[in-house]
Amino acid sequence: LDFQKAEAAKKALEEESIGKAKTAKKKTTEIVAEKKTKSDKKDNLTKVEGIGPKIQELFNNDGIDTWKKLAETKVERLQEILDLAGPRYRIHNPASWPLQADMCAKGKWEELKKWQDEHKGGRL
Repeated sequence: LDFQKAEAAKKALEEESIGKAKTAKKKTTEIVAEKKTKSDKKDNLTKVEGIGPKIQELFNNDGIDTWKKLAETKVERLQEILDLAGPRYRIHNPASWPLQADMCAKGKWEELKKWQDEHKGGRL
């Protein structure tokens, strides 16, 4: 009888361990999926004054798809992307775009609005 109780207790512990392992695996999978979703998220670069949907598409195609990436990209590289896209894009001046994108990335929306209001056309 004690042997049967011991076996039953052992089986119950094994089932509990398996249940905990499955729960832990599920949580890990959910965390990985959530991080992937966050890292896959593209920001709306058109919040930056001077960037419209077409320029956003150019930047996205070059791997610049978040405000953080835009903020970290050198102005010369942004201008190069515009220049390669043709005369229609060459006329744009991306000098302030990394600065504006940095404000977006940091959630400084009031500061961004004030800056944009004080700078005609987003120019420095």
